[in-house]
Amino acid sequence: GKAMDRITQLLRERYGEREDVFISTRGKIFICYDQTNGNARVAPDLFIAFSVPATTIEENLPNFWIWETGKAPDLVIEAASESTAANDLGDKMRLYERLGISEYWRLDPSPEAKSYGERLAGDRLVNGGYVPCERRHGPQGSVRAHSELLELDFYWDETMGFDLLDPATGRTISLLTAAEERAGAERDARLAAETRADAAEERVRQLEQELLSRPPSE
Repeated sequence: GKAMDRITQLLRERYGEREDVFISTRGKIFICYDQTNGNARVAPDLFIAFSVPATTIEENLPNFWIWETGKAPDLVIEAASESTAANDLGDKMRLYERLGISEYWRLDPSPEAKSYGERLAGDRLVNGGYVPCERRHGPQGSVRAHSELLELDFYWDETMGFDLLDPATGRTISLLTAAEERAGAERDARLAAETRADAAEERVRQLEQELLSRPPSE
């Protein structure tokens, strides 16, 4: 859905060029966690692993073998659906906790967040167990929570949907948006300069008219 597409786009913009970061393809990569059991695997909607050889992992796709990589992914994100919500909040959460996944985030784009019961929520691994990340509620039902791992804020509001924000500025990390903002600022500056030039030309014309309309000096 659009929620996961947006978050995936933002993470790829931020980390996609790094050779030590692997970002999964939505729901199509299996985290395999038991070398003796091929069925011991799980496919989150999105996960990201830091300090890993991304190119080596890509050679083994669609499997992310923890025993080959040397570590589990660092962050997992699930998007809610009515058919998966109970598992996401139950068995999957316990599995991610047991695998040592540092942060587990859940996004609920369904009407009135009826699948999870909340728009966004995250848990951070502390001493081997998940502890909920603090959520801050704002105007028009907006909600925001900080990811220590990413050093970013997960965010939702009714107008923009899901986003990742820079905590220092409160603005989206989208490179596309930043480029659009720069282009807009450049356009505004250009229009302002053109307006000033037009005003200057008009003033020159007025002065010329005033000079021409003056009676000849005696």
